[in-house]
Amino acid sequence: MSHRPRTRTVLSCGLLLVPLAVSATACGGSDSETLSGTPYDAAGQITANIPGGTQKADPDKPLEVSVKGDEARITDVTATDTTGRFVRGELSADGRHWRTTAPLAAGSRYTVRVSTEQQDGSPGRKTLVVNTRGAVGQLTAAFGPKEGEYGVGQPVTAELSQPVKDPQARAVVEGALKVDSMPRVQGSWHWVDDKKLHFRPKEYWPAHATISVHSNLSGLRVAKGLYGGPSKPVKLTTGDRVEAITDAATHQMTVLRNGESINTIPVTTGKPGFSTRNGVKVVLGKESFVRMRSSTVGIAAGSGDSYDLPVYWATRVTWSGEYVHAAPWSVGSQGAANVSHGCTGMSTSNAQWFFNHVRIGDIVKVVNSSGDTMTPFDNGFGDWNMPWQEWREGSALKNKSDTTTGAAGRLQDPADDARLRPKF
Repeated sequence: MSHRPRTRTVLSCGLLLVPLAVSATACGGSDSETLSGTPYDAAGQITANIPGGTQKADPDKPLEVSVKGDEARITDVTATDTTGRFVRGELSADGRHWRTTAPLAAGSRYTVRVSTEQQDGSPGRKTLVVNTRGAVGQLTAAFGPKEGEYGVGQPVTAELSQPVKDPQARAVVEGALKVDSMPRVQGSWHWVDDKKLHFRPKEYWPAHATISVHSNLSGLRVAKGLYGGPSKPVKLTTGDRVEAITDAATHQMTVLRNGESINTIPVTTGKPGFSTRNGVKVVLGKESFVRMRSSTVGIAAGSGDSYDLPVYWATRVTWSGEYVHAAPWSVGSQGAANVSHGCTGMSTSNAQWFFNHVRIGDIVKVVNSSGDTMTPFDNGFGDWNMPWQEWREGSALKNKSDTTTGAAGRLQDPADDARLRPKF
């Protein structure tokens, strides 16, 4: 915090305007020469809680600067890190004490410039250097997915290196995880658990969007003894908006690209007892060949529902084993009946076409099935099945205005509130 020096009154015989290089002598007791003089070294008047020698300051404690005796007062203090960012502070009303009002960053170096003033108006200066200790505990974020092009349903994920449970600490962390997009969208982080967050827009990402994800956690105080560390940024893009909508009642899949139908495919979905999950799923991966065994999903070998099949053109939509795949053994039922164990089956040629026309992150939606709705987080990306207001409730900043991202180069979000994170 900066404070202007006291206004000083200079008495002279009259108004005199002269070039700066020429000295003017007033007929009264002028201190103009004192005010313009070279500042003296105020080292003997300044005390600060800065460790000596090779010791470093505790970033959990405020930096404090004071003046000795009654001969001088502090008029201004600036504290900056190596990048030139300022640390907020406050000066006491009597000008005798200054302290930081925002946490210092761990493992950083600060230059503190102190300005003083003697009772006769003589200006003093002193520059201090403060090095802060590194963090005992360090928190980093690993973002997903890896860089590349994805479908418009792909959520962004952040995996923290340590659990964060305290609501205030979560607000600090969430405010430091930035998502910028072109074009602008409305979106929010949601805490899945103490170590994992997902970010999604209110609606699907726009087609051909550019999404940049980065962390401002480095050096940031999250909680006592816990500071943020460096995290690798990620840049994603989206392709066309591709949606595959399967109607389990009519046994037809309609594939849309940017809102226009490009194919209708006869399918079969889960039979009674194995009904396919309703709701929105996201393509997780593609395997041109996979061997499917019923024992991996809890069906006893040798039972009437057991199977062990080579499967081609398999597009995965859940981690538990739900795919869209070629099912030549059920072609007679495709378009007419549901006979699978939960997957969406189609002819080999249709499965190959589908495999070649979708990418990771594309939307696969099932309607009119008697199965349960896809869960949000425990079996893939069912994030879109959670209503937006409920999604926002999972944010540590839920009582603030909705997060928006855009081309302005940084996230415009509630974490800009000074109460949630240090201001430099």
